Amino acid sequence: MTVTKNVLAVVSPHVGGRTAGAALATLFPGEARVTVVEATDEDPVALREAHVVVTGLGPVTAEHIAAAPDLELIQCASHGFDYVDLDAARGRGVPVCNIGSSGAEKQNVAEQTFALMLALAKQLVPAHTALTEADWALPRLQQSITELSGKTLGIVGLGHIGEEVARRAVAFDMSVVYAGPTRASAATEERLGARHVELEELLRVSDYVTLHAPLTEATRHLLNAERLALLKPTAFVVNTSRGALIDQDALADALHAGTLAGAGLDVFDPEPPTPALRLLKAPNVVLSPHVAGVTRETLVRIALAAVQNAAEFVAGKPPRDVVS
Repeated sequence: MTVTKNVLAVVSPHVGGRTAGAALATLFPGEARVTVVEATDEDPVALREAHVVVTGLGPVTAEHIAAAPDLELIQCASHGFDYVDLDAARGRGVPVCNIGSSGAEKQNVAEQTFALMLALAKQLVPAHTALTEADWALPRLQQSITELSGKTLGIVGLGHIGEEVARRAVAFDMSVVYAGPTRASAATEERLGARHVELEELLRVSDYVTLHAPLTEATRHLLNAERLALLKPTAFVVNTSRGALIDQDALADALHAGTLAGAGLDVFDPEPPTPALRLLKAPNVVLSPHVAGVTRETLVRIALAAVQNAAEFVAGKPPRDVVS
C-alpha cells in the first residue's frame, strides 16, 4: 500500500515564493502531498503533519522540529545548512541533507569569487567611481593595480566549489594551496597543482585567500584578528560562503589599519547587513548582496537537486548528502 508523505516546501519570497514553490511541487511523486509556504511556521498544521521539510535559507529551529512529531527528513536547498538547528535534528534522529554532491552552485560561486578577485586586483570600483565624478584616476590607481598571474591563491575548503575555484586559478596561472580537514586525492592535487597546508601556513603565503567552508561552531570566526594578522599586508580576502566565517570587526580593523590590502565579500552576518556594519565603509572593499548562488541557471539547478533528493526519500530511497 502506498503511504502518502507530507512535504512542507519553504520557499522564501526572494527566491520565488509560492509561485516557484508551486512549480517545484509538481516534481514530487504522487505519494507526496506538498504544501508550499514562504516561512517555516506560516502554516502550523502543515508543519505539524510534515514528514519532510525542504527549505532554502528559511530557518528550521528547534521549535519547528519539536512541532513536527512525524518529521523524517530536512532537505536544504543549498550547500549551507547553518539555518537548521542541527542539534535539535540530531536529537530527534532526523537527517539533514544539503545539495553538496549535485554541484548546483559551484559554477556561479566560482565565477563570483573570481569576479571579486579581479575587481580587487584591477581596482574596478574606485576606477568606476572616479570616472563618474570626472576624475581621471589613472595616476593615483596605477600603483595598486595588480595581476592574478603568478600570485598564490589560498583556498579554505577544497570541496566541489573549492575545486571549481582552483580550476579557474590554474587558467589564470596562479599557484594553489588549500587547507581543510579533508584532503583531496593525490590525482586531484596533481590535476590542480594544489598543495595541502595547514591554515596558518596558507594565510602566511597566500596573496588571495578565498573561503569555501560550511558555517559550524568550529568554523565560526575562522578568520579572527589573530589569523588575519598572519596575512601579508598586500593580501586580499574573499568570502562567498558565509559571513560569520570572518570576524567582521577584526576584518574592518585590518582594512582601516592598512595591514590588509582589501576584501571582496558576497556574504555578511547578519543578512542583510545593518547600516552599522563597519565593512560597508572600509577602504578597498568590493561588496555584493549574496548573489553567488542565485543566477537564473543556478536557482533551477539548486531547486531540482533538493527536490530530487527529497522525492527519492519519499519514494523509499536513502537520502544523499547527509550533513547531520
